[in-house]
Amino acid sequence: MTAPGTHLPAGPPGGGHFDPASGVWADVVGQEAAVAQFRRAASPEGSLAQAWLITGPPGSGRSTAARAFAATLECENGTGCGQCRACRTVLADTHPDVTVVATDKLSIAKEEVRALVMTAQRSPATGPRRVVIIEDADRMSARTFNVLLKSIEEPPPSTVWMLCAPSAEDLAPTIRSRCRVVTLAVPSSDVVAELLRRRDGVAEQLAVRAARAAQGHIGLALRYATQEGALAAREDSARTLLGLRSTGEAVLAAQSLVDRATAEAKEHADAVATEEKERFLRSAGVDDGKVPPALRAQVRQLEEDAKRRQTRLVRDVLDRYLLDAHSVLRDVLSRQLGTSSELVNIEVAEEVERTAANGSGTITLGLLDAVGQARARISGNVPPLLAIEALLSRVAVSLR
Repeated sequence: MTAPGTHLPAGPPGGGHFDPASGVWADVVGQEAAVAQFRRAASPEGSLAQAWLITGPPGSGRSTAARAFAATLECENGTGCGQCRACRTVLADTHPDVTVVATDKLSIAKEEVRALVMTAQRSPATGPRRVVIIEDADRMSARTFNVLLKSIEEPPPSTVWMLCAPSAEDLAPTIRSRCRVVTLAVPSSDVVAELLRRRDGVAEQLAVRAARAAQGHIGLALRYATQEGALAAREDSARTLLGLRSTGEAVLAAQSLVDRATAEAKEHADAVATEEKERFLRSAGVDDGKVPPALRAQVRQLEEDAKRRQTRLVRDVLDRYLLDAHSVLRDVLSRQLGTSSELVNIEVAEEVERTAANGSGTITLGLLDAVGQARARISGNVPPLLAIEALLSRVAVSLR
């Protein structure tokens, strides 16, 4: 998301020509068709639906697109200029008429959605519309969808809902049938690398490596480019995967992977929990860190939220590993089929070539299916260690 103060070219007043690569849309890369649809709907001549479902694979920029669309709807110039106060405050999540809900826990609670429904009923405070954005709307349960349904069906005239999810099928049919669906594509590595260079100041060679490794996932590309050791750890994991030759090795590798994922998730969850607790106690006027009896229930709820957050983060870290494993095996299959496509994992090209020469495409296809099964099992609450052990044991046996 573009930070306030970023120097962006201003759009012309009214509905004149406006480059979709500029203004609030500058960071929505590789989505020309979607941007055109959003801008057309926001124009005076367009038809603005009051409920939108923005879908696309992880990292494609769903929430960035939603914020850019919201900024365009609130823009004082009507273009999403990126310069006016309305545009800047929307992108900074400080606009009084734009509410964004994001969660790193397992699910979005009904209480949160009830609060959103109440917010959606209010008239805009400063702008022409009230906009409510729900990131990861697929994390709502069926009961939570029911809380949302009536407000989606009959919103106030000035309210616009924007739901973000990987696919339309991730939402209840009653919800998605009432939304206008816009599907984002996976941006190419070239446009992601250009974004890293332009927006984040990443050196060209590193930007290219990070974008290629992330396979169109913008957030992951930024992590690879800015977090020390992230790319090296990914390459080590690829070598370990292709080097497995026994069930014992697979079990040890799975345990090590889950331990690392748990440690990473715990570190992040603990930091967030500490910050939330300190903020809550400050707001309650507690300065010495001692929790009064009247506040202990709320503090316990914060601790429970931290546990749920850690559980979700472990799954997210492991899913990231599985996506990387899929890309490695896809490289192997590419070489076995004799295609001319460039390897994603160039840094482990030697191991990929050796594995491809010693195996068969049929076996590799089976392993790719196994990766998909492991992802489904983890998302379906199978203990992560069991799912990863099963996958890596199959890889070890197949690559002997």
